[in-house]
Amino acid sequence: MSTDNLLSLKDDMVAFIEGHGLHRLPGYVTEDIPSVLWEGRGNPDAWKDFVEMAKHVGAPFVTFSEMTLDREELDTVIEEAGEMNFPDEEAAEMVEAKWLRKYAGMLGYIQLGFIYEGIVFLHETTTEWYERYQSLLENIESFHDIVIDDTHSHDDEDE
Repeated sequence: MSTDNLLSLKDDMVAFIEGHGLHRLPGYVTEDIPSVLWEGRGNPDAWKDFVEMAKHVGAPFVTFSEMTLDREELDTVIEEAGEMNFPDEEAAEMVEAKWLRKYAGMLGYIQLGFIYEGIVFLHETTTEWYERYQSLLENIESFHDIVIDDTHSHDDEDE
């Protein structure tokens, strides 16, 4: 998807889902739930096929989750990136975190889902900046895991 803000797409999705007589259940399907991810193969309207499939199999609802980049959350990420790279203000994580500021307040991720015969089927629409944001979060989390593990190993040596 070439747009930086999925807000108009969200409006189209809501209208399309409701136009097919389906209800929207606000909810995010986490990675720990077995699921099948819909492959759109570069088709920007693949989500329509997904909704039509939900209707075809008789799904009573479609789960609907969205993510808007919150300025306060981004400030926290920038702070954590700074801590992990102190004193290097030009570290990749810092540059990336600051670059994301221009997307604060924008909608970057939409997840649709439905359940059929005990399996969750998902369709995800994302922006490039959202994928970069998620990658940055994973890098920061990995760094914190290393620091915590390192602290524990030093504690073990002292005993």
